[in-house]
Amino acid sequence: MHFAFFFFSPSCQWGIAESSVANMRWNLSGEPCSGTALDSSTFDNVSYNPGIKCDCSFPNSICRIMQLRVYAMDAVGTIPEGLWTLVYLTNLDLRQNYLTGSLSPSIGNLTRMQWLTMGINALSGELPPELGQLYDLRSLLLRQLPQTISMVPCHLNLEICEDYNSFTLVVLELVGKYLLHLLVYRTWLQWASDNEFTGRIPDFIGNWTQLESLRFEGNSFEGSIPPSFSKLTSLQDLRISGLSNGTMDFIRDLKSLGVLVLRNNRISGPIPTDIGDFQNLTRLDLSFNNLNGKIPRELFNLSRLSFLILGNNSLNGTLPDVKSASLRNVDVSYNELSGTLPSWVNEANLQLNLVVNNFTLGDPVNSGLPSGLECLQRNFPCARGSPRYSDFGINCGGPPITSSNQLLHEEENETLGAATYYVSSERRWGVSNVGQSDNPRYTVSSSSQFTNTLDSELFQTARLSAGSLRYYGLGLENGNYTVTLQFAELEIEDGRTWRSHGRRVFDIYLQVCVK
Repeated sequence: MHFAFFFFSPSCQWGIAESSVANMRWNLSGEPCSGTALDSSTFDNVSYNPGIKCDCSFPNSICRIMQLRVYAMDAVGTIPEGLWTLVYLTNLDLRQNYLTGSLSPSIGNLTRMQWLTMGINALSGELPPELGQLYDLRSLLLRQLPQTISMVPCHLNLEICEDYNSFTLVVLELVGKYLLHLLVYRTWLQWASDNEFTGRIPDFIGNWTQLESLRFEGNSFEGSIPPSFSKLTSLQDLRISGLSNGTMDFIRDLKSLGVLVLRNNRISGPIPTDIGDFQNLTRLDLSFNNLNGKIPRELFNLSRLSFLILGNNSLNGTLPDVKSASLRNVDVSYNELSGTLPSWVNEANLQLNLVVNNFTLGDPVNSGLPSGLECLQRNFPCARGSPRYSDFGINCGGPPITSSNQLLHEEENETLGAATYYVSSERRWGVSNVGQSDNPRYTVSSSSQFTNTLDSELFQTARLSAGSLRYYGLGLENGNYTVTLQFAELEIEDGRTWRSHGRRVFDIYLQVCVK
């Protein structure tokens, strides 16, 4: 039997610690296409790592390496040039390492490549035009590469992309500061998010009528959502945010939607009354817009809807008297709603954020709500006539701690979910959280000792939020205040590891003004 293979030494050629590969099942004795490389286990099993899969059905019993994975091994250094000689590769996964240098033009040799994944590394330079030679590519993931990498325009001819039937590009994932994510898969255009793209969203995307998922979030696009999107009737998941002139007119026929997120698009006018026709909706987020008018009763009757996020608009009127049993997370904070609350607000296992509205809260039916909601209505009425405090401190996500300047930082370790609020027992402060996350944690802790501070313990816990996290000082005397916000990084590590990749970007508002 003859073997055609690429010699691979994890410790020498890839800079992987010997301890990381001590128990690996990959045969490095000279015949890599043996053992698990040929057994019935699938390459999708990430526990088979690092690993290869071979095909020995070629003439003269020659074996070819078809799939190769070095995933989250903290591999350090440049990508070995010999890798580009594996011209039969169809699947290459180099995610979550610390690979440096530029991506070689020789990548164009891998013309059989279908699934190419190099996300979360430290590569730099330009993405080579030779990427355009990978005509069979189904998926190219270069997620969270640093800002030192850029892309030569038109690796893939976007004019071709306008004709859906002549090209396989139907999933586009653009993550990072530049064009860094390009997925090609038969029915998905997904995740064109967290970039600094400018201009308008291309109108021709509306011609890709087989799309099932589309995301444009956290970009710098201008204008409104293209009217052509009304033709995307196969969409099941649509998420668009950050537009300067949004509209909901285009969704009228998109009845297959299960997830609809149109957050922070300056959408004005009322919520369409035909929203009740969207019977597949499980999640709807229309927060941070300019919506007005009443909340349609039909919206609360959708039988599959679980998450409803309508905060930070100008909605008025009352809450509907009836809601579906499936609706377990409701955010209507920061609106102009009024009246008494319906009885369903007392249901068990319901997360409900009602802060900063004009509700009447004197009825005993409201007793099942977390206490202190009256303090977090518009104008924050608690102790307004007799202020009692001139300072307060909070240890976000942790126990009470007295700092080196003798200020007590009160404990703040309540369970805050996707639509919740909490007011301290002494009515000194409150907190409001909004945002759905796949991560079930809402606090994080660390045993690390932090330098350049006398209060390391204060930085060992933190509050997590997937959307909006607000703290309120209550009963404070009038006057000028110094607000001190202290931050420390608990999860993004230093050093040459994939865990060092990442950045945090967020706005800080004080008294409604961004700082």
